[in-house]
Amino acid sequence: MPRIRPAYRMPGLLVIAHAPLASALRSVAEHVYPDCSGSLAALDVSAGMPAEQVEAQAAALLGRLATPEVLILTDVFGATPCNIAQRLADGVHIKVVTGVNVPMLWRSLCYRSEPIDSLVGRALAGGVQG
Repeated sequence: MPRIRPAYRMPGLLVIAHAPLASALRSVAEHVYPDCSGSLAALDVSAGMPAEQVEAQAAALLGRLATPEVLILTDVFGATPCNIAQRLADGVHIKVVTGVNVPMLWRSLCYRSEPIDSLVGRALAGGVQG
């Protein structure tokens, strides 16, 4: 009897960055990949925004992506967006890459059908080579 494989869900992408970078990156992504809006979320972190509020909004966006795996892209290691992302990441299903830029995001979207570990490598390569 043939085995039935469960349907594979592509990893979601969440950009958490200082305002207005996250929404600007989402706009650039939608310009090139108009079909990405269901798998890409963005959270702009404004100056003075309490960390608890940022974390709650990020967790809500993760829930809206409705996928078991998510790659979170942040702008600066050690800053609030990255710290929140690290709190949400489990290292297995939710992973974090810092230093987000346009080539990193485009590469992540281009290869979003790959498993999360492969997607992390693609994102890093895009950020470095772009």
